[in-house]
Amino acid sequence: MITSPLDAGTWHRLHPLSPLIRAGRLLIGLGVVLAGTLSTGGRGGRGEILGRLPYLGIVIVYGVISWLVTRWRIEDGDLRIETGVIRRQSLRFPLTQIQAIDIVRPALARVFGLSELRVRSGGSEGGAGRLAYLTASEAESVRLQLLALARGSEATSAPDAAPAFERVLTSVPVGRLIGSILLSGIAVVVVVALAALLVAELVAPAAAVAIISSSGAIGIGLLTTVWRRLNSGYKLTTAETRDGLRLWSGLLDTSAETIPTGRIQAVQMVEPLLWRPLGWVRLEVDVAGRHRREGENPQESRQLRAVLPVGTREEANRLLGHLLPKAPSERSPAPARARLKSPLRYHNLAWGRNQRYAVTTTGRLARVTSWIPLAKVQSLRLVQGPVQRRLRLATIHLDTAGRNLHSALRDRDADDARAVLQELTGLARAARRA
Repeated sequence: MITSPLDAGTWHRLHPLSPLIRAGRLLIGLGVVLAGTLSTGGRGGRGEILGRLPYLGIVIVYGVISWLVTRWRIEDGDLRIETGVIRRQSLRFPLTQIQAIDIVRPALARVFGLSELRVRSGGSEGGAGRLAYLTASEAESVRLQLLALARGSEATSAPDAAPAFERVLTSVPVGRLIGSILLSGIAVVVVVALAALLVAELVAPAAAVAIISSSGAIGIGLLTTVWRRLNSGYKLTTAETRDGLRLWSGLLDTSAETIPTGRIQAVQMVEPLLWRPLGWVRLEVDVAGRHRREGENPQESRQLRAVLPVGTREEANRLLGHLLPKAPSERSPAPARARLKSPLRYHNLAWGRNQRYAVTTTGRLARVTSWIPLAKVQSLRLVQGPVQRRLRLATIHLDTAGRNLHSALRDRDADDARAVLQELTGLARAARRA
């Protein structure tokens, strides 16, 4: 049951169990080490664990103090969060600049019925606004109120905060998701590594043992990447709501994300080489203000948000029609002399446009198609490298507020590129006015 809307201007605190959830990973890791030591019966291991218990106590005490000094409220159209043990911080997130609102439920938080609310705003340099943790009903209530304020409603009554209809657009079957992971680049790396170890075992068994012992960290990293892809795409469902696009997924750690209408900076369709015989594609969106999530490495944080991790072309086109209505489909290829500069990419190079969007296609092995709303274009750049000048070619880059998708009209005729640059500048200006 959703609670009544929160009073604007009133300070609120996080759930009292928040320090325990924050220290959950450390507790679980310590429990695994303790179980392993007890199972082997090692006395030295027990002493080592007992010696580390004070560090665990320090972490818990720090978490409790952090909870005591953290508070939040909605003030003058902003989400305000005050926190900090040694250095106090007062963070403000303008609700009119909200790019997305996520509800994340790690496995340990689900046990206690808690959720984390993340508010992501365009142009933020710090981390996203995080309220970790709230009860599940309170997180949903706050999410609805923030979305109402973002679209200009007052959201002062409970009926206004009630959830509207949700029309499901796509849902990813588990079998197809597993098949896509098995046909991904990571799976190819794993197969090659296993084959190399098998050959090493047959040729030099001693060397194989050394390789296995020294590459454990790499193996753990690969397994972690595969797990995150499986967990983030597990039963991912995309739905249309009055607040925008609603996505929810997860096997152990679940998440529910709301991307308000009009906040999408670009859309990208990827067709990996191994997926093409099956007709599978991946559809992703770029949203300004995407910050690194907990546990992500820098490379993963630069990835786009997959709204369709794996699906048929028909499903992708249907979802694309909802995200970018009347997006252009016709594209013109690159001039023949571009083959000399980009022999592997030439057969995919193309671009098109209409009054609202520009579309580009590129890719060597995987075909990548990007759609850019002209109203979101921040700048246009014409670039010519030494080889391009020799071949009378040029590339036009389209920059948006999103930082993870870089669309470009690659290797166009230089004279045509200059004319296209002027044309796109005028269309982008008109689209922003509209």
